[in-house]
Amino acid sequence: MLRSVGGFGALFEIPKHYKEPVLVTGTDGVGTKLKLASQMRKHDTIGIDLVAMSVNDILVQGAEPMFFLDYFSCGKLDVAVATTIVDGVARGCELARCALIGGETAEMPGMYADGDYDLAGFAVGAVEKSAIIDGTKIRPGDAVIGLASSGPHSNGYSLIRRIVEQSGSDLSSAFGDSTLGETLLEPTRIYVVPVLEAMKAVSIKGLAHITGGGLLENIPRILPDNMVAELRADGWERPPIFDWLQDAGNVEQSEMLRVFNCGIGMVIVAAEVDVERLTATLTAQNETVFRIGSIRERRDAEPQTIVI
Repeated sequence: MLRSVGGFGALFEIPKHYKEPVLVTGTDGVGTKLKLASQMRKHDTIGIDLVAMSVNDILVQGAEPMFFLDYFSCGKLDVAVATTIVDGVARGCELARCALIGGETAEMPGMYADGDYDLAGFAVGAVEKSAIIDGTKIRPGDAVIGLASSGPHSNGYSLIRRIVEQSGSDLSSAFGDSTLGETLLEPTRIYVVPVLEAMKAVSIKGLAHITGGGLLENIPRILPDNMVAELRADGWERPPIFDWLQDAGNVEQSEMLRVFNCGIGMVIVAAEVDVERLTATLTAQNETVFRIGSIRERRDAEPQTIVI
C-alpha cells in the first residue's frame, strides 16, 4: 500500500520483482453459511471464509494474492458483530499473506431482517505471464493430488441447513472433539502459502479449487477436452462430517460429490515424476496430501471426472 486507509480509493504498487505481471482477480461471498453463523451467534471465523474463497480461486491460475477488499452490509450496524467479522477478514489476509487494503460497510434499513447481514470480497493477485497455470500442459499419465479440506468450506450450506432442520439435530450436540455447529462453521482452508511453495519446487500443470459443484464439476474446468481425471473413491480420507451429512440427509453419493468437496479442497495435477517432491514440499507446509487419481485420455463423450 502507498497510503494509509481512509481515502476514497486505495493505492497499491505491483512488486518490482515481476517482469511481465498479469493481474488475476476473483470475487465471492460466503453464501448461506452466514445464516448458520448468525444462528449460532458465532462470527469470528466467517471473515476467514470470505478471504479464502477469493484467494484460493486466483491461486489456481498461479497468482500470488496481493490485496483484498471486503463489503459488509446490514440493516442496522451492530458494531461488536462487524468488528468481529472484520477481525476474521484480517486474519484471513494474514494467512494468505495479502494486504487488507480497504472495504465498505453499508447500512440498508428495510433490506435485511434484524440481525441479518451479507458479506462479499474481492481479491487481486499477480502472476508472471510465462508462469500462468491454465491446464494446457496436462497429459495422460499425470498424477492427480488432493489437499485435505477442513470441512464443507463455504459451499452446500443451503442443503446443510435443510439437513440440520429436517433431522431435528441440535447444533450444540457433541461431534468429535467439538460440537456439530462448530464443526459446520470450521473456516475454509487457505492454500496460498503451501501451494506457492510447491510451485517453486515442481512444475504444476493444473490447479482446481473445489467449491460449488464439488469434485465432479470443478476438475473438468482445468482439463483439456480430451482428458479425464479418474479418481479412486478410497484414495483419500473423508472427514466424519460428510458421513453425517450423507446419513442424516439420505444424500446419494453422486449428489455428495456434486455438492460438497467431500474432504478435498484443492486438486493439483502434476507429472508423475514430480509427485514425491511435490508431496514432501506440501507436507512440510502442514498440508495433508493424498494421491487421489490419474489423468487418462477421454473416451467419446464420457464425463471428465470419474470416481471409481
